[in-house]
Amino acid sequence: MTVSLLVPFVLAALWSAYVTRLERDSEVREQAATVAATAAAYLNQYLTGLDSMASALVRHQAVVAFDSAACDRLFADVLRHQPLVLNIVLSDSTGMIKGTALPLRPGAAPAAALPSVREAVIASGKPIVTELTHGVVTGKPTIILAYPVRQEGSDAVAGVLGLGLDLARLQTLFSDVPLPENSVVTMTDARGLVLARSRDAERYIGKPTDSRALPPGEVPRTQMLTGLDGIERFYGNAVLARGPWLLSVGIPTSVAVARAAPMYRRDFLIASAMTLTLLFVALFAASIVGRGINGVRDAVRRIANGDLSPPVRSNVPNRELAELQEAFITMAANLRETHQALDVQIEQERKMRETLQSLQRQVVRQERLAAVGILVSGVAHELNNPLQAILGTAELLERHRGLSPEALEELAFVKTQSGRAREIIRNLSRFSSQQSGPPALVDLRDVINEVVQLRRRDLDNSSIVLDIEISTLRKVYANFTEVEQVTLNFVINAQQSIESAGRARGRILIRVFDAGKRVRLEVQDDGPGVAPEDEPKLFQPFFTTKPVGKGTGLGLSVSYGIIESYGGSIGHFANEWGGATFFFELPVSEPAARPTPQAVSPISKADDRPPVLHRSVSPRI
Repeated sequence: MTVSLLVPFVLAALWSAYVTRLERDSEVREQAATVAATAAAYLNQYLTGLDSMASALVRHQAVVAFDSAACDRLFADVLRHQPLVLNIVLSDSTGMIKGTALPLRPGAAPAAALPSVREAVIASGKPIVTELTHGVVTGKPTIILAYPVRQEGSDAVAGVLGLGLDLARLQTLFSDVPLPENSVVTMTDARGLVLARSRDAERYIGKPTDSRALPPGEVPRTQMLTGLDGIERFYGNAVLARGPWLLSVGIPTSVAVARAAPMYRRDFLIASAMTLTLLFVALFAASIVGRGINGVRDAVRRIANGDLSPPVRSNVPNRELAELQEAFITMAANLRETHQALDVQIEQERKMRETLQSLQRQVVRQERLAAVGILVSGVAHELNNPLQAILGTAELLERHRGLSPEALEELAFVKTQSGRAREIIRNLSRFSSQQSGPPALVDLRDVINEVVQLRRRDLDNSSIVLDIEISTLRKVYANFTEVEQVTLNFVINAQQSIESAGRARGRILIRVFDAGKRVRLEVQDDGPGVAPEDEPKLFQPFFTTKPVGKGTGLGLSVSYGIIESYGGSIGHFANEWGGATFFFELPVSEPAARPTPQAVSPISKADDRPPVLHRSVSPRI
């Protein structure tokens, strides 16, 4: 028992030491990252100054004129004030050196090195930075900042001005940055080669840092690595987009150990004192309350796991544990009663919600039916009077002698269409009163001819080609005007679908063929088709995808009621043109064998119909 009490304190002391070491490591890491960012800012500031100096040089009259003697004097004077610049070289577009701050080495060719850099600057017209190379004049490792020199009064690039950085002395930029002993500042390029180093620079410049080195942009902000000199350090990294280069500041890991040592000693003393004190207290308390804790703990676990049955009372050594046990028993009873009450309340609310939703659907359906009935009845009554006047006037005009055949033909057409309008009004009246007109034998060819005569002009104006394929002579038993209304709805919907796609031309195909004991009529278009989310609502009343004022949402619902009233089927499917095909099928029978259709309300049937009534079957013609 005593040993088991010591284990937590020992583990706590070890954990505290471990956390302390992590904190010191994190502190050193953050210090390295902060110093790296500061050093990167120094270097960026210095490079910005070089850019400003180069910008002034490329506009200098001697540089623009490629005056070698003047450029040599100018560059030598600038070089005296730039200790970190190795050399300044000016070359023309052919690569010939036209100016240098340092004299050429004996026997050196007058042509500038790195022709690819010169060509890149001339081609892009923008400054570039080279990779690690050796100076043309000095022969020392360097990085060249190349700037375009433009012709006077023109944007054409006539030469290149190169500033070579003295990599061996570049680390002096970071001499003012405070760092612990054995710390190192290293700058590497995208290939992992050392460009500058604050310790033993000449020894390591040009050497790879590590075989596992990543591109600068992928190197983490901080990391722990073993350096080229074999010392393990925490490195803080900062990316210089100019190269891109990676500036790393490495602080030895021994610094973190040295900083953590005083805390280790303090934590050890505190842990030792607390362990001895708590050991005596724990031994004394354990002898008193150990027996009753287990029972209370088990009761708490059962309640936490959802078992709300009353805990069993047990003997406890003191009044505090007895009161705690009693409180848990009361809590379990209250939780059980509350849980049961919530279950009953939730069930009641669910039933009420379902009842309310059902009543709301019924009210909406009845209000829609009532509104449609009133609207249709009023419209039919108002249109009958002008239609009778039109028919009477047409009949009177027909009796006039001397009318041309063309005029008589137009009058006959007016009478026909007026009669059709009268039939549509009667159908609307039947629709509102849930009554259907008398059926008769109907030839679908006649229906199609009427529809084509009505829509031909609009289709031509919309550049839509209408084709007709009829492969059956059988007739159906239905009302002519109602079947014409369904077909006309299909054609209008197909035309509007094509127009909504914004196409210059379109195509509609009307097909009539036998489908077993039925005749099937299809209207196929090459429009955008029906969206999957709209399929379940196609034949529902008041649903439309057309803009406001372009549709009422009753066309397909009315069509559904008409076809269903004659024992037929109606539906749609996607066709091979990418558009939609709407179809209906009507039975073929003789008048004596065909029962009178029962009155059907299109809207009331459509309210409870399945989302998509009939899927397509491959027609056999």
